[in-house]
Amino acid sequence: MDLKWIRDFSPTVSVCKGILNKGSLLKFGDCLKSMVKGLINVMAKKLPFTGAGVAIVTPFDGNKTNYDELGRMIEDQINNGTDAIIICGTTGEASTMPDDEHIAAIEYAVKAAAKRVPVIAGTGSNDTAHAIELSKKAEALGADGILSVTPYYNKASQKGLIAHFTAIANAVSIPVILYNVPSRTGVSFAVETLKELAKIENIVAVKEASGNISYTAKVAAEVPELYIYSGNDDMIVPILSLGGKGVISVLSNVMPRETHEICAKYFEGKVDEARDLQLKLLDLINKLFIEVNPIPVKTAMNLMGYNAGNLRLPLCEMEEKNKEALKQAMINAGIKIVE
Repeated sequence: MDLKWIRDFSPTVSVCKGILNKGSLLKFGDCLKSMVKGLINVMAKKLPFTGAGVAIVTPFDGNKTNYDELGRMIEDQINNGTDAIIICGTTGEASTMPDDEHIAAIEYAVKAAAKRVPVIAGTGSNDTAHAIELSKKAEALGADGILSVTPYYNKASQKGLIAHFTAIANAVSIPVILYNVPSRTGVSFAVETLKELAKIENIVAVKEASGNISYTAKVAAEVPELYIYSGNDDMIVPILSLGGKGVISVLSNVMPRETHEICAKYFEGKVDEARDLQLKLLDLINKLFIEVNPIPVKTAMNLMGYNAGNLRLPLCEMEEKNKEALKQAMINAGIKIVE
């Protein structure tokens, strides 16, 4: 029997111990009951993947998706240890893809992966009905899970977030990964909101990209029913240390093996090696965000010899000085530049 799930509860156990040390048996009992309830719930939830999932770019040829190149990228990712393909997310420029192209990309990724690794489809929208439609189509096409971002621009109250994600989760049976990225959306999940959403069986995880490690620790401690994926490449090891299950990664586009190894080494108990690899790649990680994602990573893919193609407006080509800084970071990380 796999008992790795026990470590998921280490933050909650620590909280309970702290309460007991303060001499409050009643509060300790309540904490213990909450932990047991959470344990039962998390064992019932299906984890889509463990390790490094690539938030894959979408290669464009003008106003069309270059499916031959997308297939090449998916093959290279799988051959280099990537643990999951996340298609049509932020890095995949889903916001500039019409629905037919969006759905076609998901279908292609599912077929190309051929069950060798899970495929998670980005289906988020600030229109609940639209998010449901995309999610249902992704499930019908064989996606192993969906990634759903908090509503942006129109945003939502916490009550609205609960209603929005409840409606989406109830419309599908595959796992739902919530996506918390307040820097892009202007809204963040309150911990109490995550507690409520965690009661829904197929809401299984949160991609945590707030950059706030204190907030993430609070989620890990108080909402053990939800698995956590890092949404920031510079915080993979810190979030794994809080019981995280992996990362949804931009870095994996250019260094899939190494990003996988950060997670794999941590899970093998080689924490120092995981940390050292994370720190070794920190400059490259930072340069991949020197301009708004996915401008730098798509530029990097082209520099590596992939035909990642053009960006779609309003995204545009990198500033030349930033491109040179990115190129140097790639060289320093051991990436071969093909021009």
